[in-house]
Amino acid sequence: MLLIKKVFLYDPASGTQRETDLLIENGKFTRIEPDLSEKISGISAGSPSSLHVLNGKGLCAAPGLIDTHSHFRDPGYTHKEDLHNGSLAAARGGYTSIILMANTNPVVDNTEVLSDILTRAKKEKIHLYSCANVTQGMKGKKTVDFDALASTGAIGFTDDGVPIMEASVLEKALLAAKRLDLPVSLHEEDKTLISQNGINGGGAAAQALGLIGSPREAEITLIQRDVELAVKTGAPLCIQHISTAEGVDLVRKARRQNPRIHAEATPHHFSLTEEAILRCGTLAKVNPPLRTEADRLAIIEGLRDGTIDLIATDHAPHADHEKAQDDFTKAPSGMIGLETAFSLGLKNLVEPGFLTMQQFLACLTCGPADFYHLNAGRVCEGAPADLVLFDPKAVWTVEKPFASRSSNSPFLGMQLPGVIRCTIASGEIIYENPS
Repeated sequence: MLLIKKVFLYDPASGTQRETDLLIENGKFTRIEPDLSEKISGISAGSPSSLHVLNGKGLCAAPGLIDTHSHFRDPGYTHKEDLHNGSLAAARGGYTSIILMANTNPVVDNTEVLSDILTRAKKEKIHLYSCANVTQGMKGKKTVDFDALASTGAIGFTDDGVPIMEASVLEKALLAAKRLDLPVSLHEEDKTLISQNGINGGGAAAQALGLIGSPREAEITLIQRDVELAVKTGAPLCIQHISTAEGVDLVRKARRQNPRIHAEATPHHFSLTEEAILRCGTLAKVNPPLRTEADRLAIIEGLRDGTIDLIATDHAPHADHEKAQDDFTKAPSGMIGLETAFSLGLKNLVEPGFLTMQQFLACLTCGPADFYHLNAGRVCEGAPADLVLFDPKAVWTVEKPFASRSSNSPFLGMQLPGVIRCTIASGEIIYENPS
């Protein structure tokens, strides 16, 4: 039994925004009301040995955060990350539920690989889910056995990292996903238009480094094609890690015709521009690339008006030696994000007044839970006791070591607001950072 006293609760799903006590028993919230310690028999007279009490005064609480887009590199690339270290990074960042991408080695295009991941995931203290691939071998030619993978536990389908270039293949996949009521998530970069990825094509950083880069049209053209297919089929679709103002507008218009179309914004795309590459080098190399200030602000506006309703980290660990290459084009794209995402949202979305705390948290809790049909993202009686406690006024410095196995972050050395004090999953304290 766990009692959290006098914490300020934000629950975007219900609109709750008040100081309260929370009682957790057997992994669930059982009572949510003020002054519980005075109302529960035995507590006011002296805490029983089975009761653990947390003083939440001065702290805020919210549903455990949910990431719809993480790479734990397991199986195949565990020198970068594995299920255990990824889970530790998630807990440190306030996350209690993670949806894993399927571009592992071997890829998750069959039930054997998926079963292995899900079986090993049960050993971790957070809730780990996995997508399966859309196409066999991630080659974009032949779709997987959607029914078998869904029956095995796939929570969605994606070839993230590789765009699906043939429209007929994608349409077939969308129809299968619609029948199963499971999302398809798409990496939107037309590879026929890209000669050098990871940097904004034609931008100031690319020019300074003498690189061609990835043109914005590579994202725009695929988003336009794919939202049209989603409107045609009525399928649930997620546009991953959107990076262009035009892409945001295409999603905005398409959602009026098919509200099952959703989009992700990453903390790095709403926090940084291509200028970060000149400061941080390959640590800021990511696909799709960081673009202009106008694009960054358009993404924030998409979050503000609800066009974008998912904040996803795209946590992408790489070993130091992989990123530390003199030739920019040879270094892999991607950055870690689970341990900095929440604070970056406070700094760049909430503190400037673009989003309220409830709007911000909705993109990290009930929004992802609803889209992926998770029993999560809410603080209400009877719900699973997944919770994050944080101090919004405290400041911390991003520095090594991370809980992640990797440290490829362009935010190293930055001071950020919002310290995660405690992460609780299924009623168990899995991370604690007392003041």
